[in-house]
Amino acid sequence: MKDAMKVVPAAEKVETGVEGAKAIAKGLSDALADTYRLVFKTHAYHWNVEGPLFFPIHKLTEEQYNNLFQAADEVAERMRALGQLAPARLSEVTDASIVKDAAKLPSAQAMVEDLASDHEKVANRMHSLIELADEHNDPVTADLITARSAFHEKAAWMLRATAK
Repeated sequence: MKDAMKVVPAAEKVETGVEGAKAIAKGLSDALADTYRLVFKTHAYHWNVEGPLFFPIHKLTEEQYNNLFQAADEVAERMRALGQLAPARLSEVTDASIVKDAAKLPSAQAMVEDLASDHEKVANRMHSLIELADEHNDPVTADLITARSAFHEKAAWMLRATAK
């Protein structure tokens, strides 16, 4: 039993008919990085938003970060199902993400505009992963990321509508 605890995670070949699992896993890793960065950024704005629209922004961002947190697990588990490892260091997440931190804590208006922009960028990036998954006979990843992209597009719309 003692040796069972010495197993070190490693990538492995999985025979599901998916071609180019490493390339798809790289795209999933980027999607996971974007998701994780957006979880934190959304949560930080949720904690710090102030002003007359505090409550609706607070509630909207709470719904969004909860969705994002659950999605991170789904994306990472898809990487593992493809036989690849998920990122294991925070630096991998921050380096790979297109979501960036604000230089300073913005106003409520700027928060929702910033998050809307991030969701649009992430959705756009995910569209490329959907195409890659389709090209490599991976409908499972394509379906997963299509659903995630739909979430980001809807989140961007809701945030843009709030920012008006």
